[in-house]
Amino acid sequence: MVVTFPSHGEAADAPAGYWTYPTISADLERVADEVGARRAVGVSMGAGGLTALLTRRPDRFDRIALLLPAALDKPRATPAMWAFEQLADAVEAGDVDGLRELVAAEMPAGFGVGEHISSRADALLRLGGALRTLPEQTPTNDAALLHRVSAAALVIGAVGDPMHPEQVARDVAAALPNGRLELIDSPAPLITHRREVRSLLADFLAD
Repeated sequence: MVVTFPSHGEAADAPAGYWTYPTISADLERVADEVGARRAVGVSMGAGGLTALLTRRPDRFDRIALLLPAALDKPRATPAMWAFEQLADAVEAGDVDGLRELVAAEMPAGFGVGEHISSRADALLRLGGALRTLPEQTPTNDAALLHRVSAAALVIGAVGDPMHPEQVARDVAAALPNGRLELIDSPAPLITHRREVRSLLADFLAD
């Protein structure tokens, strides 16, 4: 089952104040409980929401994969803050072309990205003010809470992505007792290393 957050894809726009890790975590918890999920995969904000959920319910899952975690217990570093400011400035100015240029600049050269740039720009336009507030937030104020997590955990991190720093992936994996870190030498591994990521997830979730 795939959970689509508000303001993404065909989902309705998020209500005011939605974009906080406690809110994201609560939505993921509700869905997981409804379907009885014992395994979960989260990407970026989804990874942060699952991390926040694990601090409250450390035995909720048997296996969990966290892809491109962006924050743990500290606000985003300066490069990420600057990137968010540029995105927020373009969104607030209604500069769609400028926003697409910023998104395109994140993409590695030589790879087909299809509709990715347009769809990501459309999603960013719908996030609005969250681009100002989310970078200051963290999934938890105490990473030691993750020491109680019993699940096997796979953390997949990128190298060279300021929005999803390598060090955050290292910190998340280190905080989880059964954490395994896989770093992919790319700023956009979900584009450049799709097969490798799929293989890692398939093998991990099949165990």
